[in-house]
Amino acid sequence: MNKPMNKIEKLIDELCPEGVGFKSIGEICQINRGRVMSKDYLRNNAGEYPVYSSQTVDDGVFGRINTYDYDGEYLTWTTDGANAGSIFYRNGKFSITNVCGLLKVKVDGVNTKFLLYILATVSKKYVSAGMGNPKIMSNVMEKILIPIPPLAIQQEIVKILDTFTTLEAELEAELEARKKQYEYYRDELLTFGDDVEWKTLGEVCLKTENIKWKESNNIDYQYIDLSSVSRENNKISETQTINSTNAPSRAQQIIKIDDVIFGTTRPTLKRYALINSEYNNQICSTGFCVLRANQKIILPSFLFFILKTMKFYYFVENNQEGAGYPSISNSKVKEFPIPIPPLTEQQRIVAILDKFDALVNDISVGLPAELNARRKQYEYYRNKLLTFNKFPSSGTEFNSPPLEGCQAKPDGVV
Repeated sequence: MNKPMNKIEKLIDELCPEGVGFKSIGEICQINRGRVMSKDYLRNNAGEYPVYSSQTVDDGVFGRINTYDYDGEYLTWTTDGANAGSIFYRNGKFSITNVCGLLKVKVDGVNTKFLLYILATVSKKYVSAGMGNPKIMSNVMEKILIPIPPLAIQQEIVKILDTFTTLEAELEAELEARKKQYEYYRDELLTFGDDVEWKTLGEVCLKTENIKWKESNNIDYQYIDLSSVSRENNKISETQTINSTNAPSRAQQIIKIDDVIFGTTRPTLKRYALINSEYNNQICSTGFCVLRANQKIILPSFLFFILKTMKFYYFVENNQEGAGYPSISNSKVKEFPIPIPPLTEQQRIVAILDKFDALVNDISVGLPAELNARRKQYEYYRNKLLTFNKFPSSGTEFNSPPLEGCQAKPDGVV
């Protein structure tokens, strides 16, 4: 990568040795918002043209209709919700919903993909979380200042970052294929017939308990809510420290090491985790069903892998209730029938599945490690490529937050 970096540095020395000018998004882009489109509207107008919404999965596709509002090269951003500030490149015929904003370059000398890459590094820092709903609206977006180097430099930077993006996408596709292979073998290993005993989850799980906050004064707990559990690797990430004075109303259930928790609110999102020693005797939301394995009958890890099977997913899908915000009751979850092979057989299966799981989820080995390294490399060069000295006479001071870990150097690239 030194050779491309040298080329960028030579272009900077040649075209803008004293720095670059900065302009606001409002100066260089036409800004629009999408329109309200319900699921009924999508069904009644089904077609081939994508409609993009606030989500980030599936490239943000909410549905497809038979007309389009825009045709060409644009950027969209998520204006509201958990993904607020996410930036996407669009090229073709499409529409957007009311929780999307739209940027169309309206001046010469600005490469749309360059704009994509640089906005992706700063837009999240302008998201406001007021009233509990993250937002980045048009009046905020239009004021963000970004560096505008000469077009030749923009194009060279885009070429380099596109290469990284392509390599990362290839690794992600290969990892996804591995995950599907793992899921197939996992379900095969956990498929049994009448040759083993069958019981319901309720029959193999012990009773759990709720906290008595009046008896727990001056004690801090880690609180696990639904958003604490990663849907990618089934690990617990961020938690909240709570006590009897600030505990949310749903902070009720005591969890112990080896408990399995499963999110019953919007259950097909697959929020489940196996509790380790770090969260022993902590608190989780009543939005989880807490399953405490009777280890004389079933291993906690075996129970955890059972919940990851497609059979359990289909059971949940068929038994959830509510249209807008579906959920499944704890009692219904505990009706799910599971096979109970001998504990020695459970141990053998768990050992195999642990190895498979590490190959697709552990960032220290295999493809996940390679993908993680590639992402860090991309972030390093992206930050290096997108940090510029400000031309002394370019007007308003640059007020966008600096890129993480980067400071400008005299030669214009860090």
